[in-house]
Amino acid sequence: MKRFTSYQSVQTVERFRKTKRTKRVLYLFLLLLFLILFLPWTQTISSDGNVTAISPNNRPQSIQAVIGGRIEKWYVQEGQFVKKGDTIVFLSEIKSEYMDPDLIVRTEKQMKAKENSAGAYMSKVKSLDQQIDALLDSRILKLQQAKNKVKQNKMKVTSDSMDFKATEKQLEIAIKQFDRTQELYKQGLKSLTDLENKRLKVQEMEAKTVSLENKFYTAKNELSNSIVELNSIDADYRDKISKSESEKSSALSSLYDVEATVTKMQNQVSNYSIRSGYYYVTAPQDGYISQALQNGVGETIKEGTALVSIVPANSDMGVEVFVEPIDLPLVHVGEKIRLQFDGWPAIVFSGWPNVSYGTYGGEILAIDNFISANGKYRVLVAPDKKDHPWPKGLRMGVAVKSMALLNDVPIWYELWRKINGFPSNYYIPKKEAKTDKSKKK
Repeated sequence: MKRFTSYQSVQTVERFRKTKRTKRVLYLFLLLLFLILFLPWTQTISSDGNVTAISPNNRPQSIQAVIGGRIEKWYVQEGQFVKKGDTIVFLSEIKSEYMDPDLIVRTEKQMKAKENSAGAYMSKVKSLDQQIDALLDSRILKLQQAKNKVKQNKMKVTSDSMDFKATEKQLEIAIKQFDRTQELYKQGLKSLTDLENKRLKVQEMEAKTVSLENKFYTAKNELSNSIVELNSIDADYRDKISKSESEKSSALSSLYDVEATVTKMQNQVSNYSIRSGYYYVTAPQDGYISQALQNGVGETIKEGTALVSIVPANSDMGVEVFVEPIDLPLVHVGEKIRLQFDGWPAIVFSGWPNVSYGTYGGEILAIDNFISANGKYRVLVAPDKKDHPWPKGLRMGVAVKSMALLNDVPIWYELWRKINGFPSNYYIPKKEAKTDKSKKK
C-alpha cells in the first residue's frame, strides 16, 4: 500500500477526497438525482409500422389482365406517370373461338336471321289467331242454323202428329157411320148407294191416315237427323279449332325457342364486344408505374395475371403500425400519437415528447378487431391537422416508429415499473371517461 501512495497522482486524489468541496459536490449530485426522480415522465407505447394510404383506393395495387392473351406491345415504362384510361399494354387473342376478326359481325348476322325467324313465327301465330276467330264465328252461325232446323223439324213433327191424330178420329167416325148405314141398309132404310158411299169414305180415310202416319214418322226421322247434324257440326268445329290451337301452341313453342336463341346470341355479341375492349389494358386511375411484373413481348398470360403495379398519384397519406396485444387496451381511436419516419433525422426523448425534435403528430383513425398475421393488432393513423404537416417527400412503404402518449407519472415510478416488468398504467382518455360517468348517472 505504501508503494502506491508514493505516486503523486494517488496523493492528489487522496487530498481531493478529503476536501469539503468534494463532499458538497457529491451531496448536490445526489440531491439532483433525487429531485430528478420526481420529475414527470410520460408513459408511451412504442410500435413499428410503415407509411400507407388511408383510403384503399389510393394504396399501391397491381393491374391485372381480365382475359388471357399474348403480350403484343408495351406502352409504358417503369416510373412513368399515367393518367386514368391511358393504355399500358396491348394483348392479342389466343383462344380459337375468338380469333375470327369478323366474329361480332358474323354473330350479328346470325342473330338477325334468328330475329327474322322469330318474326315469321309471330306472323304464323297471328294468322292462326285469326283462323281460330273465324272458326268460332262460323261455328256460332252454323250451330244457330242447325238449331233453327231442329226447331222447324220439331214444329213439323208436332203439326204432322196433330194431323195424324185428327185423321184417326175421322177414320173412327167414318167407320161408325159405315156401320150404322150398313144396319140401316139391312133394315131397308138406306139405299145401296149410301152404303157404298160410306164404304168409300172409310177407305179414303184409311188411305189418308196411312199417308199422314208416314208423313209423321218421316218428320220424326228428319228431326233426329237434324239433331245428329247439330252435334256433328259442333264436334267438327271443335276438332278444327283444336287443331288450330295445337298449331298455334307449336308455333308459340318454336317462337319461344327462337327468342331464347336470339337472347343468347345478343348476350354473345355483347360479351364479344366487351371482350374486344379488354385487349387494351388501361390505367384505372392517375399514378406512377412502379414495376412491370411481366417482361418482354410475345409472352402468354392467363386471366387475372398481374401485369404491372401502380402507385396512385393523389394518395391520402397515413401510417399503419402494429401494437402488442398487451398494449391494445391502452390505445383508443382519436388519441394523439408521435411518429418518426426513417430518413428524417430526429432526437427523441420518449418520456418527454415535447422536448423531442423531428417527430410528427398523428391521430389514431381505426383499430383492427382481428389480430394480424404477425401476432399484433394493426392501428391506422392519420395526420394530425393541428400539428405541423408531414414531410412532402414521404413515399409508400417508408418505415415508421410511433409513440402513443399515455399518463404522466414520476420517473421513480416508471423505473420501479420497468424493474418489476409491470405494464403501463391502464389509461382512459378524458372524453371517454366523461361519457362513462354520464352513462352511470
